[in-house]
Amino acid sequence: MTWIGRRVVAIALLLLALQTIHVLASDAASYLQAGDASLSRSEFTLALRQYSSFIELDPTAALGYSKRAAVYLQQRKYHEALADLDRAVSADPSFLQGYLHRGRLLRQMCRFEEGERDFRKILELKPGHSSAGKELAQTAEARDTLAEAELFIDTEEFTKAGEALDRVVSYSPECSQARLLKAKLMLKNKDYSGTITEVGRVLKVDESDLDALLLRGKAYFYLADHDVALRHYQTGLRLDPEHAELKKEYFKLKALLRKTKSADEAFEKSKFRTAVEEYTSALEIAPDHTSHNIRLHLGLCKALVKLGRGRDAVTRCSLVLELDSESLEALVQRGEARLLVEDWEGAVADFKAAVQQSPQDRDIRVGLQKAEHGLKLSKRKDWYKVLGLSNMASAADIKRAYKKLALQWHPDKNVENKEEAENKFREVAEAYEVLGDEDKKAKYDRGEDLDEPQMGGGGFNPFGGGGGGFTFQFEGGFPGGGAFHF
Repeated sequence: MTWIGRRVVAIALLLLALQTIHVLASDAASYLQAGDASLSRSEFTLALRQYSSFIELDPTAALGYSKRAAVYLQQRKYHEALADLDRAVSADPSFLQGYLHRGRLLRQMCRFEEGERDFRKILELKPGHSSAGKELAQTAEARDTLAEAELFIDTEEFTKAGEALDRVVSYSPECSQARLLKAKLMLKNKDYSGTITEVGRVLKVDESDLDALLLRGKAYFYLADHDVALRHYQTGLRLDPEHAELKKEYFKLKALLRKTKSADEAFEKSKFRTAVEEYTSALEIAPDHTSHNIRLHLGLCKALVKLGRGRDAVTRCSLVLELDSESLEALVQRGEARLLVEDWEGAVADFKAAVQQSPQDRDIRVGLQKAEHGLKLSKRKDWYKVLGLSNMASAADIKRAYKKLALQWHPDKNVENKEEAENKFREVAEAYEVLGDEDKKAKYDRGEDLDEPQMGGGGFNPFGGGGGGFTFQFEGGFPGGGAFHF
């Protein structure tokens, strides 16, 4: 081929290359435009494909990486976004927007020193760049405020620490370190829902963050959502089987569930003493676990009622009601416990409150009737006590006590304290009128109303006749028969 022919071929090849470049450039531009349109419609998956196609056609263009990083930021895929911004400034070391976006992202993630380097790089390339100067100042302030928050935590100034952390998060919303510190403060203040939300932001960025899994597991634990708590602990332990805190919390929860189940089973089998022991042991595992311990205290109260240990049962049910004033079962059980210790007024109050919550419950109404009956009986004269007897005393015991006290308190034998003796003597006589009569005693023992003893008339009158002296006579009233005269 002559030199003329060779030159013609070279020119043809050059024209073909130029045409190809033009086509590729046109295609690349179309992908870039399509990606921008998709991003504006929040069609992130499509936008990623389109920007990736642009990068394949022009891998040296910093703009493609920067735009794809913007999509990753929208998806909160910060590590992917950082990788693309690294590629952008590597493709074009003078790409100011790449440094600016990367610096902002690094600041948001609390990677303050790296972010400051990017902002200084911009100022080096373009002195006086206003945005870079402002971002640099905010990054320094966020860094110093985080250090201040940590100092407040060390000195246990938790309110100030929380305020400082809020300022950090306003500058660095994706700062895992600040959010985890906030979550710890929330957990300390028993804001369990807030803890879960705060830690959730961290796990969305890095689902393998062990501190986040631990804190979120604890929050679910204290909300008594034990299955979810276990899943968080197990996820963390799969990542690090020797993580001390995760192991501690995991085994504590397993022990608590095991003891609780054992206590419940013992109660169901009417092994109430065993149930008391198991509930008590369970309470020692996590004394600060309020939401679960309400259940344990209630189970303990019920077991104590079954054992007749009313005073202890009142204490346990009162603990439940301090934690949950609307607990119907605790009200009813405390009412039953108060019946056992004859705290009639307290029992009436508990059953009345329970009736207000559940007016149709027949068992509660029966409990209220018992309490009201006991209160009524408690306000009547205790004739057994007057005679110094228990309510199990026999007829012979009653007669002997009556004889002894009648002799002891006869007014003629108590000249110096005659008024007191008359009152005591009358009271002893009234007691014997009730307890010495088989029918009246039976009614009294059943708690039925009795007519008040009539002094004079057809009733029993210990003072036989008026006048200046007392004539009191027992006709066959004492063992051994015969009469006794004063």
